[in-house]
Amino acid sequence: MALDISKLKNRLSSLSNTNQKSNLIWKPKPGKQVVRIVPYKYSPENPFIELKFHYNINNKTYLSPDSFGRPDPIVEFANRLKKTGSKEDWQMGRKMEPKMRTFAPVIVRGEELEGVKFWGFGKQVYQELLSIISDPDFGDITDLTSGRDIVVEFKTAEGGASFPETSIRVKPNISVAIDPKNTQLLEALKCQINILDLFPEFSYDELKEVMDKWLNPETAADASVLTEAATSVDDDEPSFTPTVKVPTSLATVSPTAAKAKGKDSVEQAFDDLFNS
Repeated sequence: MALDISKLKNRLSSLSNTNQKSNLIWKPKPGKQVVRIVPYKYSPENPFIELKFHYNINNKTYLSPDSFGRPDPIVEFANRLKKTGSKEDWQMGRKMEPKMRTFAPVIVRGEELEGVKFWGFGKQVYQELLSIISDPDFGDITDLTSGRDIVVEFKTAEGGASFPETSIRVKPNISVAIDPKNTQLLEALKCQINILDLFPEFSYDELKEVMDKWLNPETAADASVLTEAATSVDDDEPSFTPTVKVPTSLATVSPTAAKAKGKDSVEQAFDDLFNS
């Protein structure tokens, strides 16, 4: 049997990607920590990156192409289920829909030299952050020279709680993100990666193969190489595992149409950082 070099290359890529993710995705530890949201190098006008994920498919998490308005076979299948007229099918279809997770680039206080990391959070934290930024008493808390740090308190699931709890408090005092005279910290801030490098997007056919194996594990083709490239996003998201076997014929779906300026020397240093 000839050696399948392409599969080995995919495996190497997935291992490297996993190691990189563990270093660059920031998850709060139990207790309080302080972070500062900073401008996102690849979208300076908006630091929040909204992505949709399918959780717990073959015990993996997959980025949904629906994040970018592209066809997703799992979404298409979920929509077909919701149209069967069965309440059970409708509920299953709803659970199969991807869940949104928002990420923001942050520097963690006390770990600034580790560079920019990505903090992922759910809808409640996201809404609270947007509400704070919309409040004229706070404004742009991500501004590098006149923004504010955020205290993040994380509590594990205990005392009957189903999921961990994350709460935030924006500090009242304005502060600079980092000392602009510290070239080492400036370089760490400048070396942001594109978050999409951490979450591989599968092609339509690849994701359909994963779905087929998930729904019909005894008849689907081996998708081990694909599942190795899937990612873990966070532990506080609800998961879903189908409890009914779906006929392969129903699982066969077709693709749908896809649908700053310098003010003083300190601010200029930060402007140069993101405009270089």
